[in-house]
Amino acid sequence: MPGPTMFVPQRRTGRAAALTLVFVGVLATGAAAGSWATGPHDARTPARHREASSDSDADHPPPRTAAERAAADRAVDDRAVEDAARQAVEDGKSGSAAASEVVSRSGDRWSSVYTAAEYEGLERALDGAYVGVGLSARRGSGGRMEIEEVRPGSPAARAGIAPGDRLRTVDGDDVTGRPVTDVVAGLRGDKAWGAGRPGTPVRLGLQRGSRAWERTLLRERLVTESVTVDRPDGPGGPLTRIRVGPLVKGAGARIRDAVQEAGPGEGVLLDLRGSPGGLVSEAVSAASAFLDGGVIATYDLRGRHCVLRAEHGGDTRRPLVVLVDGGTMSAAELLAGALQDRGRAVLVGSRTFGKGSVQMPSRLADGSVAELTVGHYRTPDGHAVDGVGIAPDVIEEGDAEERARTVFAGLGGGA
Repeated sequence: MPGPTMFVPQRRTGRAAALTLVFVGVLATGAAAGSWATGPHDARTPARHREASSDSDADHPPPRTAAERAAADRAVDDRAVEDAARQAVEDGKSGSAAASEVVSRSGDRWSSVYTAAEYEGLERALDGAYVGVGLSARRGSGGRMEIEEVRPGSPAARAGIAPGDRLRTVDGDDVTGRPVTDVVAGLRGDKAWGAGRPGTPVRLGLQRGSRAWERTLLRERLVTESVTVDRPDGPGGPLTRIRVGPLVKGAGARIRDAVQEAGPGEGVLLDLRGSPGGLVSEAVSAASAFLDGGVIATYDLRGRHCVLRAEHGGDTRRPLVVLVDGGTMSAAELLAGALQDRGRAVLVGSRTFGKGSVQMPSRLADGSVAELTVGHYRTPDGHAVDGVGIAPDVIEEGDAEERARTVFAGLGGGA
């Protein structure tokens, strides 16, 4: 199970609490319900797909920041985690629970432990596929659970469920006042994250105005589109707008295709606001769409200095503006930082989240997986990201997209 990963789990309280403010939360909410809603952060890159293909032993790494030194002091002892899981299994207890206890005591908020089923679901989600019914929910006033979005062609869409409908129950359980993560677990069919299977039923209690009804849906395996592209008009002419959600498998190729299909001289607006990150390999692929080789990021892996490099042949001349905010996390920060430091893009918006640690997955005695912090990455110019984030070139707390159009005017691109 090689490869450093970039995920953003929060500390979990119980098995199902892996859903967090960054990537896991997004994956859990979106994948479970059948949509990418809003939720987690950044992504720890699971197993083979999260491998950050790298060239090693490049230049000497810069001195660690205070935040990085503090994080290193909290780093989890991987042998202690493995030993705890092995001893628990020998004693007939849960290996993942024992390992989680060790991780919890460390104080490292980015390290985490997943059961085999949870990790299987995570890998499937990062592959761009998930099991769900095609809806995302949000908590409204008074604790009401409301349908936020319905995926076209999904079981929920075929059942006539619409945004704004109230979700009252899931399999008979009242969801009013419940955390969205609990609702997501119910929609998936099990409290164990990732345990949902295609063809299994889920009974939803719904309300629209004065009408209340129940409907049983069958979960399906769905494919998510985390990259959307359009060509909005503006005072300076059209531009290609690329909105990026989780960096799942295929996201980098979709971004490259969109850049290649843009009109002559047309500017590209790369919207990374709210992107929780995802696969490091996809961040590298996306950066390569705008670069012609060179460094994308460096990272230390258990004291070994490594380099991520762009592929050759990217579009280096087209005007490029990148939108970022506090929801831009992890692998998405890696992408934004690379384009900024390489002088390839102007960043507009607000400071990014600041998750720059790297996790490495390893299999434990009971088949569960521990993802433990093993190092931190930096931008091409050596800037640390962890706990700091990336400051945009143009700060805009209001209408960042409108501000971006004025930037395009100065760059000479369409907008």
